[in-house]
Amino acid sequence: MLWPSASELALSAPLPPGYHYELLDRRQIPVLISALEAWYPGIVVGNASCHLREDFYVQRVRLEDEPERDFIVILIKQGDRLAGVFSGERDVDGEVLYGRICAISPEHRGAHLSRSVPLLEEALGRAMGMGMAYGLATMHYPHMQATFERMGWRLVGITPGFDRELVAPGVVKRVYEAVYAKVLVAEEGLLRPQARSMTPAVRALFGILFPGEGPSASSR
Repeated sequence: MLWPSASELALSAPLPPGYHYELLDRRQIPVLISALEAWYPGIVVGNASCHLREDFYVQRVRLEDEPERDFIVILIKQGDRLAGVFSGERDVDGEVLYGRICAISPEHRGAHLSRSVPLLEEALGRAMGMGMAYGLATMHYPHMQATFERMGWRLVGITPGFDRELVAPGVVKRVYEAVYAKVLVAEEGLLRPQARSMTPAVRALFGILFPGEGPSASSR
């Protein structure tokens, strides 16, 4: 189970004209950290704050021309200029991909690069034979929620207090996050839940999240 190359990703998750993918290498770590500090001030706290530490990349991220690891960081560039970044983490045993962060330079937000991110995560998952990819979208702002929904990802839940965010200068609070998923296997690869295996509360929520996809006929 190997991460695909940047050239492979360009075929399955194309970017707007003039942009390209690169895998992070050691030389670009300080540049990326500086960019994230400028683009994404709230990154100083919470789940994504590891992306501000050089040791995170050196010890845990699969870097260009270096050994495989379970994190990957993909740069989006226009020429030599850094325009955006995506990071993901794979669970090899569960065959699941978690999209960790997406950040786009303010100078490039008019290019709609964030729309490429769900495609990129899906392409990564499919290239490695993953069964599912998922990501979290803050409920502090609606932009990433709208992107996931526009690209056909499914809202599968809301996590209360999952992460910490800088919600105002000097104010850090635990926040709600919307969970979006993309199943990457065919229908026959899914075990549909049985009614007898769900509590009334779970059945009710299942009906809201997956309308028209009730329990399997054998369980009725």
